[in-house]
Formats: sequence, structure tokens, C-alpha cells
Amino acid sequence: MSGIIVVHELDVPGPTRAAKGPDHGAGAPVRQVHAAPAAPGTSTEPGPRTLCGKDTFAMEAARWTPSGQPGSPWYPPQEASLVCSSCDAVMEDS
Repeated sequence: MSGIIVVHELDVPGPTRAAKGPDHGAGAPVRQVHAAPAAPGTSTEPGPRTLCGKDTFAMEAARWTPSGQPGSPWYPPQEASLVCSSCDAVMEDS
């Protein structure tokens, strides 16, 4: 699962990734968990769109990193109820 970044869609607008200073969205409730391909040239920043097509600009990268081990989820297990079904379907097919 290399090249996949787990991102959180928050209930309140979060900071842009270019913003300096503390995370303004820190502590905001997670609305949905998405998967996004890594941006070109990096392995830690999500690309512009999730696998389901949503814009990642206002989303926050999760601290979770998919392990790539067979049978392990690409998302944090404690957030299983928040996983985007479209992103999950794409991940299941890959």
C-alpha cells in the first residue's frame, strides 16, 4: 500500500497544508476517513484528490500509515465506522 496517505475530512474547516503555526483543525471531529495517493515527489503529503474524487485541500493527513500487510486495514481500526465506502472499494480492488 505504498503511496497511499490516509486523510481526515473534518467537521469544521481545517487549516491548509501551507498554513504555518498550530493546527487550527486539531481536535476537530473527523467526519470521514479517505485514502489519497501521495503527491508526486513525496511520500508524506496527499495528492490533490482522494480515491473517491474529493479535494484534499482542507483535509488533514492522519498519523496512521497503511502497513501493506495482507489482511490489515488501510485505515486506523478505531475509525472503521468513518471510512469512506468509495475509497474503501478502490482499496479493496487494488
